[in-house]
This record gives sequence, C-alpha cells and structure tokens, in this order.
Amino acid sequence: WTLGSHFEARNATHQMKKLTLDDLKGFRDRLNLDIPDKQLEDNPYLPPYYHPGEKSDELQYMLERRKELGGFVPTRRVTSRPLGMPGDAAYASVKRGSGNQPVATTMALVRLLKDLMKDPEIGHRFVPIIPDEARTFGLDALFPTKKIYSPHGQTYASVDRDLLLSYRESRSGVLLHEGITEAGSVASWTAVGTSYATHGEPMIPLYIFYSMFGFQRTGDGFWAAADQMTRGFLLGATAGRTTLNGEGLQHQDGHSLLIASTNPACLAYDAAYAYELGHIVRDGLHRMYGEPQENVFYYLTLYNEPILQPAQPDNVDVEGILAGMHRISDSPGGVPAAHILASGITVPAGLQAQRLLSDDWDVDTDVWSVTSWTELRRDAVDADQWNLQHPDEPARIPYLTRRLQEHAAPVVAVSDWMRAVPDQIAQFVPDRWASLGTDGFGRSDTRTALRRHFHIDATSIVLRVMHELAADGALDTATLRKARSAYEILPADGAA
Repeated sequence: WTLGSHFEARNATHQMKKLTLDDLKGFRDRLNLDIPDKQLEDNPYLPPYYHPGEKSDELQYMLERRKELGGFVPTRRVTSRPLGMPGDAAYASVKRGSGNQPVATTMALVRLLKDLMKDPEIGHRFVPIIPDEARTFGLDALFPTKKIYSPHGQTYASVDRDLLLSYRESRSGVLLHEGITEAGSVASWTAVGTSYATHGEPMIPLYIFYSMFGFQRTGDGFWAAADQMTRGFLLGATAGRTTLNGEGLQHQDGHSLLIASTNPACLAYDAAYAYELGHIVRDGLHRMYGEPQENVFYYLTLYNEPILQPAQPDNVDVEGILAGMHRISDSPGGVPAAHILASGITVPAGLQAQRLLSDDWDVDTDVWSVTSWTELRRDAVDADQWNLQHPDEPARIPYLTRRLQEHAAPVVAVSDWMRAVPDQIAQFVPDRWASLGTDGFGRSDTRTALRRHFHIDATSIVLRVMHELAADGALDTATLRKARSAYEILPADGAA
C-alpha cells in the first residue's frame, strides 16, 4: 500500500529493493508529504528525510508519548541485587535417597520445590507455573498452603472440595494454573523471569509441562524469552520416548533436548537421580540469582517412572554433575574394557548391563551418568575454538575427553532420546564411539517392549558393548554370536 503500481498487489516486497522516480513521487503525493520534485529528482535512490516541523501536531504527539515511556532511548535498568541462597537443609530430601521406595524424578523435584519454598531467604520468590494437570506432576500438594493465584479469589465451589488437596484459589495465591494454554504459560514464565529488570524484583519461575509440549510446541516463545534475558527453570516432565507409552505418539518425547540445544541461553540437563537434580537446581539459583546474575535459564527433563533413588555418595563429583558427566559405578576389575555413558531413565539399564557383562561374559565396564550431553558439547566446542585461535598456547582439552582418557576404551552411549542427542559429543570422544537411542516412533504396549524395540534395554547395551569390543579385536566373534543367541537379538531376517 502507498508504494506505487510496481509494488502494490504484486507480492514482490522481498524481490524489489528500490522505488522508481514515478513510484517515489506517487508515494509522496499519497501521504501528502511536502517534498518538492527537485529533491526527489536529484537522487531518486536517496530520498530526503521528511520532518513535519518542531511544533507540528505529529511531533508533539510523539514527544508526549516518549516522555510517558520514560525517555527517547529504551533502556534496561537492572537494579535488583543478588539474593541470599538457601542452605543445605533445603536440599536434604534429594540427598538422602528414597530407601526401598521407588520415586520418579518428577516427584523428587516437586518435593525439593516444596522445601525451597519454605526457605526464609527466597522461598517467597518461587512461582510454579502449570499449563494443565497439576495433579499429574504432584503439584496439588501445594494447593492448601500456597494456593492458585486468581485476581478475583475463589468464585466457585470446586468439584473436588471434599478432598484434602482440593483446588483453592486466592488473591494472594502463588501458583499460576493457566489452563490448557502452553503459549500463555510461556508468556507468564517470561514475565516472571524478567521481573528482575522490569520491576527490580527477581522472581523465580518454574514452568512444568509435558516435555513434548515445550520446545516442540512453544520453542519460539523460549527463543523470545532468551532474547529478553529471561531467568528461570523449565521442567519437562514425562520426558523420554519410552516412559509414557500408551497415551499416543504425541506424548513420546525423544527430541526436546535436541531442540533445547539450539538455544544459546538454555542449559539443558537430563538427570537420572534426585541428588543430581539438587546440585543442578542449586547451581541454577546461584548462577541466575546469586553473584553471577547470568542471563540464562535451565531446562530440566523429569521422568514419571519411579526408580530407587540412591543416597548421595560421600565422594559425589559435583563438578562432573554440573559439567555434564560423572562416574557412578567403577569397573569391577579396576580397568574398564569399555565405558557405558547413560542419561536419565536409561541409567538403571546401563547399570544392569554392567552387571550382565561382568557376570556372564567376563567383560568389565564402568558406568557414567551423563547429566547434560549439550553442556559437554558446548565445553568441547569452546575448547576447540580456543585452540584454533591460540595455536601457540597449550591446547585445551574438553572435560569429557579428559575424563575418558583416564582409561582408553570404546564408548557406548545410551539415552531415551534420539541418537542425535548423545551424538553431539561423538567427535570429541578419544576412542571408538557407538550410540543407542529412540529414533522413530515406536508403538509398543509396554515400556519393556518399547525399549527392546529401540534397543536401549540392558541386553541391547550388553550386545552393543560386545560388538564394539569385537570390532576392536578385543573379543572373539564366536562369543558375540553366543550373546546374540542368548538374548534373542537376531537380524530382521531371522538369520543367526
């Protein structure tokens, strides 16, 4: 509109870069701009700026609006100070393990959140945000004490009012229960996560959602949040491609970590154990709300499958947890013939594979819990870039390379995600590399069948380790064939 006959209704906006002289004059006339022909004819490709005059109504209106907005140049005034951090007591529940009671990492995180919200220093700053199904994630436990925020308070009698954990809304409520709107929830998360700048009051948003409905559905919102320097936590619950079988492919998330890895402001973690989550959350609070005041946010995948949560070991490797990998089980024989790298819900399968390899095949391995494939890659890429730019300096060795070089051996990586997720680090592994993952859809009726379908169960890990050892000349092929037969893992055509 207004750009002349060469532009209007031609859908040529991105192809045409300049106006002709006739179009330029037509544009001037259409908008009633007081510019003489000569100024346009002198250089049609450099038309003059138009100024309506200092006392014109247009300029006075613009000046008044800018004054109301606080000035001519938009500025970001960050006046908030670092917050005091919760003490060790707030993390006690995730450190002590679950004893004989299996607990999912989703429930462990909710318990940690409840304890953090009791902290006298910053407990009042936590804002849980739920797009739907608070009970699925166990957040209904917060209803009686923290309540759901509503500007009008409770205006109805809830159908679950006879329950102890019934819906309770309040003008002073803390939870944002948004209904089925992920886009609205991301907007709320962004608003809360930027309050440190917009209001000078840092708040700590924790947006919990079905992981499939996060980066895949609202990834553009997370990118905009990064652009706005949002701080906070994203909690991708029911994570993984094999943990929520039976509810349809829309829930089976095998790639949100891959999408998350593309966001430079996002630190994505795939923890297996509650105590790992504790250290990651603590690190996030420190980096975003403590002295560093970093403009980042954390994406934590959470699983709905209960497992026995081990107590935090005395020699816990906090540096490794935060860097992306730490050894959780040493090789029974001291020196491993292979390394098993597992993340999230596949860690128990990795440990079972270690036992089978040792007991049945006399093959010693160690097992590493990979808390973040993406952070390992970023560290390695940074080292690679530094080495390229500083050829005369001693080379920097990536964290994962340094740790795996302690014992040279083939590496088998397994996760509940597409193989592209662990494959992020493949080029920086100093030995043979193989990955197992959940590429494809998968429509099996049980977790056990689905994991066999994707070959990420314990026996599939065993076979892959033995396959890599045989390819390396460290295992005879007859033993490999025996293992295939024993675990009934045969080629598709049924040949032995």
